[in-house]
Amino acid sequence: MNRVFVIGSANMDLVIGAPRLPEMGETIHGDNFFTNPGGKGANQAVAAARAGAKTYFCGLVGEDLYGDTLAGELKNSGVDISLLGRVRGCSSGVAVITVVQGDNCIVLDGGANMRVAEKNIDDYLKEAHGGDVLLIQQEIPSKTVVYALKKGKEKGMLTLLNPAPAQNFDKEALRFADIVLPNETEAAELSGGAEYSEAAEILAENGCTVIVTLGAQGCHIFADGQGAGIACPKVKAADTTAAGDTFCGYLAARLAEGRSLEKAVGDALAAASLAVTRRGAQKSIPFADEVEQFKSKQPDNSETL
Repeated sequence: MNRVFVIGSANMDLVIGAPRLPEMGETIHGDNFFTNPGGKGANQAVAAARAGAKTYFCGLVGEDLYGDTLAGELKNSGVDISLLGRVRGCSSGVAVITVVQGDNCIVLDGGANMRVAEKNIDDYLKEAHGGDVLLIQQEIPSKTVVYALKKGKEKGMLTLLNPAPAQNFDKEALRFADIVLPNETEAAELSGGAEYSEAAEILAENGCTVIVTLGAQGCHIFADGQGAGIACPKVKAADTTAAGDTFCGYLAARLAEGRSLEKAVGDALAAASLAVTRRGAQKSIPFADEVEQFKSKQPDNSETL
């Protein structure tokens, strides 16, 4: 059975609700503060594991309390952490998240995540083989991302790139990605400000399939010279923190199973829609049986966007 290797970040999320974002120098009252294991890499690994895939998380955390918690939560979610490393004298990654009316703003300190280097990638992918899926994001050094994608291609893996955050993105990474998974903002930033459908076409010139996630609208796919969209189930969002990560992880898991791109995307959208009805990052990510039950209650949402 093909496996999913998720290379990326693990962060402790510090989350607080607020009526609005404060102005510079202003202090406002918030509410509903909580801590939650997160990080794009860890979230996506949890999503892939809960979707049913044999999933490895490949990354670094500090030798601190947050690192202990992050490792424990990954293991409890069914993720194989045999490739997770610990870094002495460096803190684990931390994300400070402000939630305003269901949407979030994030300030990130990468910590140990920024120590992931080429030598780590060689270790992570030593036992990978053709047909396995590599899923990677941008919360580790950009040069490491490029190296990992190139290494994955050399091994015959299906390579998925979530270019988030898009700042300091090395466009060479697009050459080694089979599927690129930006959100609408990231797609615009990587294409010089283009609207999402045009942005997808521009990015696809690198020889990859592009799936632009569009929040409540679903996603836009550009593959084989054609663009189309798939809408997602309509839900009331409580917290969108892990929506994109849930989508990416479920997509990787379903592609590892050998499902078609359209069916894999449909499952990923359903999982992401269910996730946003719950608060938290990893806590909000649904299991496969929950997604199937959720899908059974939905009409056919496929349509061109």
